[in-house]
Amino acid sequence: MNRRATLAVTTTALLCLAVGLSASDSLAQQKSLKEQLVGTWTLVSSDQVLPDGSKAKQFGTNPKGINVFDPNGRFFLMIASADNSKIASKDPSRKTNSEDVGGLMTESIAYYGTYTVNEAERVAVLHLEASTFPNQIGADQKRMINSLTVEELKYSSPAAMSGVQVHQVWKRAE
Repeated sequence: MNRRATLAVTTTALLCLAVGLSASDSLAQQKSLKEQLVGTWTLVSSDQVLPDGSKAKQFGTNPKGINVFDPNGRFFLMIASADNSKIASKDPSRKTNSEDVGGLMTESIAYYGTYTVNEAERVAVLHLEASTFPNQIGADQKRMINSLTVEELKYSSPAAMSGVQVHQVWKRAE
């Protein structure tokens, strides 16, 4: 093949690749926000952003978590510190002191319920049916979706403390 034919074949191949990638992006964009949210996500990071802009790590520097959204509008979330303190007793039904129990509460959270998505505002509203923190039961929590791709979900929400925002990054589970 001469140079001109090689250039034509290469150009055609690149053009086909570009059109194919563009078409797959268009298909992803046609899915609703809820459809894109459905699946299992694992926690990458969780930061509490304080009013002065500083960050706190409620669940430690390397938290573990799972967030599951099913297509029928149900969800489950659990986050725990990878550095969870061990309790003195080997029997989980027998805590040795209030310090053991108190530490477990601040180092982990789990809840489940139903969710809806406001497509226009890019907000997922979680309605909590059960929680390891009983004060949350029956409450609605908003998650402002800042970014959502096939592989990554970033959202923020107000924390229980006034003026504090929680920013979380999740990656789609394999």
